[in-house]
Amino acid sequence: MTALTDPVHIAIACHGGRGHTAALGEAVRAGASRAPDTKVTLVRVDRITDEDWQLLDDAHAIVFGAPTYMGTASAAFHAFAEASARRWLTRRWQDKVAAGFTNSGSMAGDKAGTLGYFATLAAQHGMLWVTLGLPSGWNSSRGSESDLNRLGFYQGAGAQSPVDDRTGTVHPSDLATAEHLGHRVAEVTRTLVAGRRALTP
Repeated sequence: MTALTDPVHIAIACHGGRGHTAALGEAVRAGASRAPDTKVTLVRVDRITDEDWQLLDDAHAIVFGAPTYMGTASAAFHAFAEASARRWLTRRWQDKVAAGFTNSGSMAGDKAGTLGYFATLAAQHGMLWVTLGLPSGWNSSRGSESDLNRLGFYQGAGAQSPVDDRTGTVHPSDLATAEHLGHRVAEVTRTLVAGRRALTP
């Protein structure tokens, strides 16, 4: 694609777990879709197809998402990450934009371990990591649980859902934070892609 008006394509590579992380993925998609000329596709990594791999290869940005289990991403996401080694060998994802989001049962819940894992995966592929870009919320007497980034993560979007919840319900602030991440990724990607296109003879 060479035209400056061609859409930017963002893929969300997500394992949904019990539904909470999938809801975050939908929020990321909603936020990214608010950016003009942006196409967003959700890829279920636990049932990935050859067509899905091609979609990831062709995307300008990939946002990783998975629940945090035992201090890291789910086994289904790890299987996807290991399968991406073929892309690593050919540098297929080199210089794509990357970001991440996760959910766990506790407020902290070692989500930083999962977000760090995503960032390391992106770095191994030579991708460009986009942070959440928000200060911590709910950290003063004037703050509230309705603040964006209420859990205070910086590498990506973190969410908390009770371990006994079976409805897939996610706190509105966490959904809004994920939506913010999606829009930020879209804006950064659009800027980067437009610059590359403008510089291409």
